[in-house]
Amino acid sequence: MTGFAAVDFEFARQVLQRGIAALFLVAFISTLNQFRPLLGERGLLPAPELLDWVRSSKRAGRRLHPTLFRRLAYTDRRLVALCWAGIAVSAVLVAGIPQLAPPWVPMVCFLALWIGYMSISSIGQTFYGFGWEMLLLEAGFLAAFLGSNDQPPPTVVIVLFWWLVFRLEFGAGMIKIRGGREWRDLTALMYHHETQPMPGPLSRQAHLLPRWFHRGEVLGNHFAQLVVPWFLFAPVVGLVVPGPVPAIVGAVAAAIVIATQLWLVLTGNFAWLNWMTIVLAFSAVGLPGIGAEHRAATDDLPWIVDGMPLYWVVVTCAVGVLYLVLSWRPLQNLFAHRQLMNASFNRWQLANAYGAFGTVTKERIEIVVEGTMDEDPDAATWHEYGFKGKPGDVHRVPRQFAPYHLRLDWLMWFLPLGRSLDDWFTALLVRLLEADAPTLRLLAHDPFAGERPRWVRAVSYRYRFTTRQQFRRTHARWVRDRRRPVMGPVSLRR
Repeated sequence: MTGFAAVDFEFARQVLQRGIAALFLVAFISTLNQFRPLLGERGLLPAPELLDWVRSSKRAGRRLHPTLFRRLAYTDRRLVALCWAGIAVSAVLVAGIPQLAPPWVPMVCFLALWIGYMSISSIGQTFYGFGWEMLLLEAGFLAAFLGSNDQPPPTVVIVLFWWLVFRLEFGAGMIKIRGGREWRDLTALMYHHETQPMPGPLSRQAHLLPRWFHRGEVLGNHFAQLVVPWFLFAPVVGLVVPGPVPAIVGAVAAAIVIATQLWLVLTGNFAWLNWMTIVLAFSAVGLPGIGAEHRAATDDLPWIVDGMPLYWVVVTCAVGVLYLVLSWRPLQNLFAHRQLMNASFNRWQLANAYGAFGTVTKERIEIVVEGTMDEDPDAATWHEYGFKGKPGDVHRVPRQFAPYHLRLDWLMWFLPLGRSLDDWFTALLVRLLEADAPTLRLLAHDPFAGERPRWVRAVSYRYRFTTRQQFRRTHARWVRDRRRPVMGPVSLRR
């Protein structure tokens, strides 16, 4: 780093810009496929009803994050148009085309993604109530100020990415230390691989590893989240003490974060949370010499400061000052006794607080939805609806979906944790009774092949991974038991 220019972080910029754009691409595709049956005009939680309520209530209007749909009435067609626009802009950023133009061009592209996706998440209600939605938005905002290929990355923006990774990792670590006892007695990962929201293909194998290994996992997690993030800022020391050591320390810290996140990718399905953390961690990887040939071409131009146009230095410094002001509350939150997790302190969702799994559930309860064509529900033969990601058929191998986000499956995991069933779940059962085609496309298996069932019901099971001995005997990945009614049977017919 030399003053305003992070001259050794061209590789980091390329990973950040293209990686963040790629995750926006995934997010817009996920929204295109799922928003309408979940939140559209005939969705389980219709967004137009939310917007009507907001327009009729000043208090609700102040609580809603900015959205284009507040002034422009929501329709499914406009939602689709917004998604396709986001997909197109994301794709050209992944290809690196706007980055060949002056720095304001990629800035406009990323800010368009930021505003467009915020317009969606703001009306997404519980289906978009995840920490990685805020993370994507904040990363997209910062990526807007990374500049173009013909100039070095701005130092202030690179440092702001380190601050984002620090809040993300250190915040998650502190949430765990302050949370469930299982994180302090090192037993959390004896349960987590089995009880996490959406297991992956290797989750069962990870769960069956020795107890000493799981304790080591927890210790490694605490080290990676509570100690390592401080060293991401080591390259700043290079501004005062020349030499390769500070940059190497920062790169090693980034490598540790990336390695721990790759383990989480292998053993679970956390949408784009882990992938985004990996991309952001590359911000601390400095590789001298990359991109120097582009900067040399600008050295003789007027109004150039450290290889960057003066106006761009002013813009990025203004962003730095903005973040300095916005960061006070999240900084306090990191060390607060009642630390907030995945909280936004401003309407624009910048400088947020992050964290995940402050407590770990020790038992996996799944809500299973069943239907029947029989007239008498008490004597009926019931058939199970299959979901794409959450456990159902005990013989099915869990699939890898991340970074794609299966929103309905994730919300199904939360159902047993609540005191009562949510309104959207009741609406889901009605849609199944109607054999609503868009809703059925969210599922992996419709036992009635598009026909309307006479009755549907919800029952709960306890799921556990099979042991190695059980698997050799039954070839099942799960064993389930302890069924009890949750809702129904219900029918549209009288």
